[in-house]
Amino acid sequence: MNESDFFRVGRIVLELFKDVAPKTVENFRCLCTGEKGVRPSGKRLHYKHTIFHKAVSQFIIQGGDVSNFDGSGGESIYGEKFDDETFIIKHDKPGVLSMANGGPNTNSSQFFITTVPCPHLDNINVAFGEVRAGFQVVTEMS
Repeated sequence: MNESDFFRVGRIVLELFKDVAPKTVENFRCLCTGEKGVRPSGKRLHYKHTIFHKAVSQFIIQGGDVSNFDGSGGESIYGEKFDDETFIIKHDKPGVLSMANGGPNTNSSQFFITTVPCPHLDNINVAFGEVRAGFQVVTEMS
């Protein structure tokens, strides 16, 4: 794929809950800004040029693969993976921002936004924010 295969659909504004999940929020924030620089592999720790690689109607949109850009990779600012921080925030409404993972304590850079309530994700995925503006962009992608 090349850049001409993709298109912009709009802006999503997120609120991050630093008081509840400070480590998770810091990972996401730094990946947004790119301020942690380059990984040992030489690739940048940055969401720039990543895509939403997964969109499931009536469920989620998912993105943030900073390694392979296709959903098969990811890396955190703390190393390859980091532990689950908290399960206080529930997936009880559309627009919840949460970490994607491959099981307990496997958070990296991939994240998702719910398009409907997803209580079955509670105590499995670390939610750490929510959509404050641009939810129509989320629904358009799903």
